[in-house]
Amino acid sequence: MKKVALITGGTRGIGLGIATELAKAGFNLALSGKREQTAVRDVLEELEEHGSEVAYFLSDVSVAAERLQLLEAVIKRFGKVNVLVNNAGIAPSERRDILDATEESFEEVLHINLQGPYFLTQSVANQMIEIKKQIPEEFFCIINVSSVSASFASVNRGEYCISKAGIAMATKLWATRLGEFDIPVYEIQPGVIRTDMTSGVQKKYDLLFQNGFAIQSRWGLPSDVGKVAAAMATGSMPYSTGQVVLVDGGMSVPRL
Repeated sequence: MKKVALITGGTRGIGLGIATELAKAGFNLALSGKREQTAVRDVLEELEEHGSEVAYFLSDVSVAAERLQLLEAVIKRFGKVNVLVNNAGIAPSERRDILDATEESFEEVLHINLQGPYFLTQSVANQMIEIKKQIPEEFFCIINVSSVSASFASVNRGEYCISKAGIAMATKLWATRLGEFDIPVYEIQPGVIRTDMTSGVQKKYDLLFQNGFAIQSRWGLPSDVGKVAAAMATGSMPYSTGQVVLVDGGMSVPRL
């Protein structure tokens, strides 16, 4: 029986890059998002071409009732979740200096980027534990997609940085708690990845890359992140729970 991956925000950007690589690796896919089914139909069909069974679930991870409904629907469809990829996230709708930023923006970003995945992990982990008790050899893992913004300060989007720093601690917490059940928890910190989220700052980063912003002087691609996620999801990092992999082209390497 194929393993099942639940990927939040899995129909676009980094999430789609991960979904594509996991489909190639033989996973069935449960993808969630806030767009209507008609808007993602072509994406689902492309993923199915890799031989995977692909299902889409309309869900807002920031809403507790919708998270519960999501997991129930995925279990009903596939019977289990082997891999949870907490990828869904947003940037502030308006970048504002932290001297002027609003509580409303802070709450919105934190609810979606941190609170939602934290408690979705709680629900999915309990499901994984129950199966582990019956089938100890079954492989499960959790992958958190955060950002280099977990440690790089951007004062015009402080709420985003704080949400990603929170995910970094959540990775450590869940890795520690789930260690006794042999359920590894990983984190991927992407750098500057070419997606619709970064399309508005393309010229800025084109120039930065030309001037040595990263050791590998190109934009990151969703597939770059997806390949790392696939290594984690297929058990190719068996002794590395709680670890962070930076997919940033060497951007974060201190240089003189």
